[in-house]
Amino acid sequence: MPALETLAEYRCFGGIQGFYRHISTTVGLPMRLGVYRPAQASHGPVPVLFYLAGLTCTEETFFIKAGAQRLAAQLGLMLVSCDTSPRSTGIPGEADDWEFGSGAGFYLNATQAPWERHFRMYDYVRDELTALVLEHFPARSDRFSLCGHSMGGHGALVIGLRNPRLFRSVSAFAPICSPSRCPWGLKAFPRYLGEDRASWRSYDAVELIRSAGGPILPEILVDQGLSDKFLLQGQLLPELLEEACRTSGQPLRLRRQDGYGHDYYFIASFIEDHLRFHAAALGAAAA
Repeated sequence: MPALETLAEYRCFGGIQGFYRHISTTVGLPMRLGVYRPAQASHGPVPVLFYLAGLTCTEETFFIKAGAQRLAAQLGLMLVSCDTSPRSTGIPGEADDWEFGSGAGFYLNATQAPWERHFRMYDYVRDELTALVLEHFPARSDRFSLCGHSMGGHGALVIGLRNPRLFRSVSAFAPICSPSRCPWGLKAFPRYLGEDRASWRSYDAVELIRSAGGPILPEILVDQGLSDKFLLQGQLLPELLEEACRTSGQPLRLRRQDGYGHDYYFIASFIEDHLRFHAAALGAAAA
């Protein structure tokens, strides 16, 4: 396993909030991650909640803005977040558009040049990030869950639905539910995956649920703010997720939150519910 470089560590609610860097064999470039280790981790391996952030965010965004460490410390949950894409790839124009390229990896494996060499965030999260955490931190290999926001909510849904034996529970804040049907996805998917829409289905939560023919996960928790500007622009499409879950029998708890937007004030308001949802699925034990 490649070496893990410590960038910074801070005491936080009796545990350690750290930020780290390593050379990724999956994307072929340095990648950064953040890890919160609760005090319980000093006595043995603990369950892990992986959080996937949204467009323009980094491995630091969730830890700085969501206020999740206090309750994670009580529940004995390790929190892990990674960057949202490779950086400094040398691809011309990679950082010119906030909706595509740097900060916008969409948690998929690109198949189209010039993106296919480095933009492999699906494999990075599922395989390399999980292995890295197990190698360097006191994490339980049989107690993983996923949460995400916006583009990261899309990532959490897709990775969780495709790997239900690896991740015990999945939740999301304002996820991009069907990127093959929304403006963000219609911009990104052809450039990452090509024009054949059949190749898009494996990265679309609605399509994965529709094709399953039955429940995949015990329950999915989703919070959606009703004053979210991206909801109003047709980027998120939670009604399609709701319909797909109803048709396939996939349990879904979709909570529409009046007056809330797409921001981290929204996430901070409901992060406790999500942490408790995952703690119950993971069998986390409070201190």
